[in-house]
Amino acid sequence: MPISSTGHLILTQKLIGFKDTHELFYGRYTGRAIAAVVWYYRHDLWQKSLGLLRREAAALNFWKILALGTLPAGVIGLAFDKVSSAISVPVVIALALIIGGVILWLVDNKPVHSKDDPVTLDSITTKQALLIGLGQCVAMIPGVSRSGATIVSGLAVKLNRPTATAFSFYLSIPVLVLASAYKLAKYSSDVPTISGGWVGIIIGLVAAFFTALLAVSWLIRYIAHHNFKPFAVYRIALGAILLLALSVGWI
Repeated sequence: MPISSTGHLILTQKLIGFKDTHELFYGRYTGRAIAAVVWYYRHDLWQKSLGLLRREAAALNFWKILALGTLPAGVIGLAFDKVSSAISVPVVIALALIIGGVILWLVDNKPVHSKDDPVTLDSITTKQALLIGLGQCVAMIPGVSRSGATIVSGLAVKLNRPTATAFSFYLSIPVLVLASAYKLAKYSSDVPTISGGWVGIIIGLVAAFFTALLAVSWLIRYIAHHNFKPFAVYRIALGAILLLALSVGWI
């Protein structure tokens, strides 16, 4: 959901005293969450994969826009990895939640027309996919939300809500798989230093899979009849609470 899973994870770790190492737990969590997205869209992904082999125009366009949307994050993400830990702090998360909430509120200003707004991934142009991919890069700042950044970018380039949401989920598959694989390949020897070790990792993976599956299926149904403004309000309220907690020394 567009409320920043990274921000919530970092804050929860601080509140309960959980010790992660090089964001390996978060990397494994995102991998399992993406497995839930793949499972939810398994039939459509299978058909699009067969279409790619058959050289069908719609399938070729889908994989093209997915690659274009992934490219900016892949290039910028490697450079950003060096500074990510320095900005993964509560004050940055709080400000990102508030600013992102305000932007989401302002961008999501269309009336809800559920019957008139089908998912039309075939209508996404090369330019729109690239712009959404660039927007996704902003989510490297903790608290922004990857889905929030891509959905806002999708709405800003004139996609309807269902299409922007669906493309955001599809775009999460290559981006987060690559990010988690990179973390695991680079720091796999440090897994035992994480709180709970491998047992904690396994429990986290199972929990992430099922909660992500519930979140994806719920959000797809929700957005067919509602807008994103409740998420904007939640982000602004949570960010304000965090700033208050920081000012009085609770965090």
